[in-house]
Parts: sequence; C-alpha cells; structure tokens
Amino acid sequence: MISGSLAQAQVPLSAYVDANGFIDVQQMTCAQLAGTFQEDADMLTTWYSRWYNGLAKKHFIHVTRAKLFEHEIILYCKANPGVKIIAAIDVLLKDEKLSSGFK
Repeated sequence: MISGSLAQAQVPLSAYVDANGFIDVQQMTCAQLAGTFQEDADMLTTWYSRWYNGLAKKHFIHVTRAKLFEHEIILYCKANPGVKIIAAIDVLLKDEKLSSGFK
C-alpha cells in the first residue's frame, strides 16, 4: 500500500556532528529529530531528559513516564518541525506542570 504522502529518507545523527564529532544539542531542530532513525531519536530524547533532570538536580527516573515524555517530544516535533528541540521540551514541560497543578 502506498501512502498519500511521500516518505522522507531517515538521516543518522552522525549527519549532524561537527568536525570534532559533537552535536550542538541547543541548535537541533524538531525536523532533525523527526527525520532521524527511531533508535537515534530515542537515544537523543533520552540524552535531553538526562540533561534536564541534571539541571533540576533530579537523580531518579520514572521509566514509564520518561518513555511517554520521549514519545510526546517526538510527536510534537513531527507536528512542529521548525522548532528547536529544547523549545519543544520547554513547551511540553510547562504543559506537564500546568496539568499537574503547578504554577
């Protein structure tokens, strides 16, 4: 069965590394996340989760919640390809706090 939309080729994260082998995670866009292989997208969203938890000095992980949040990031990024991933995470974290009753 052929889909009504054209599928784009997936790009490995290695396509975004600099001359030293690093990725500038603050510049990565949702289009780049959504356009990479699933295992790369999963790894990258896990890295972001660890980064944000480190900033918040959180030293625990709720595996089910983390996987759900990673999935939400990927869905958000597919719907908003022009947004930087860090901005997408910020939006989703604020939405999560509001839905939990935090101000």
